[in-house]
Amino acid sequence: MSIATAAQSMGYRKRQLFMVLSGIFLTNALLAELIGVKIFSGEALFGLPGAQIPVLGAALDFNLTAGVIIWPIVFVTTDIINEYFGRDGVKKISVLTAILIAYGFLVIVAATGLPPAQFWLDVNNQGPNGSAFDMDFAFNRVFRQGLGIIIGSLVAFLVGQLLDAYVFHKLKHLTGSKKLWLRATGSTLISQLVDTVVVLFIAFYVFGNWDLKTVLSVSVINYLYKFTVAIILTPLLYLVHPIIDRYLAGDHHDVPMDTFISND
Repeated sequence: MSIATAAQSMGYRKRQLFMVLSGIFLTNALLAELIGVKIFSGEALFGLPGAQIPVLGAALDFNLTAGVIIWPIVFVTTDIINEYFGRDGVKKISVLTAILIAYGFLVIVAATGLPPAQFWLDVNNQGPNGSAFDMDFAFNRVFRQGLGIIIGSLVAFLVGQLLDAYVFHKLKHLTGSKKLWLRATGSTLISQLVDTVVVLFIAFYVFGNWDLKTVLSVSVINYLYKFTVAIILTPLLYLVHPIIDRYLAGDHHDVPMDTFISND
């Protein structure tokens, strides 16, 4: 195999890797936004009573947004993209994802504004216990989140992702190729803390009626979950890392990002 052919092959593998990671990143980020409207009880999931954890003078249960179930996947994928494509790669996919999430919400707003067909309302006019049920109201309630939540989610997403990339890059500069766990976990824990506080602050303090104490209290509960999951998922990076290295088969990590996502 000639040098030119080998270089072309390695560039192709890099492009394929970026496309797969971007797909995972984008899909989970969008799904997390869509399912985030549901709040579930962490204790009830395991048949346990409410934890009633004292936080800043309030007793709180582990009531979490459904989006946190898959959100850690976004941060793990961010760390992998950062490891192989640098901050430029994270910025590109983060900005693109934010634009597509905004587009998704615009489509949802348009869809919820469409007049419902009468037969659709008629065949779905009863709940499971025979009570009256408004299908159009339920559809709009689930899919059309408040403006504050939309803005808060987008701002928190961009800030969190860019901060994650920045901290990861700084830690990698200090540790080199060693201590993957430190730069991955450290960047995730810092960025998730900011992400959690920012989204709740904008959605429920700036646009809502929560006081600052409530925002901070709920942030603590959500961050405890994210912190725990981030620690648990750290070994996953060590499982994925050698697999990707073997796939890339000696690709040069220092080639500019544009080389791997260009069409030529």
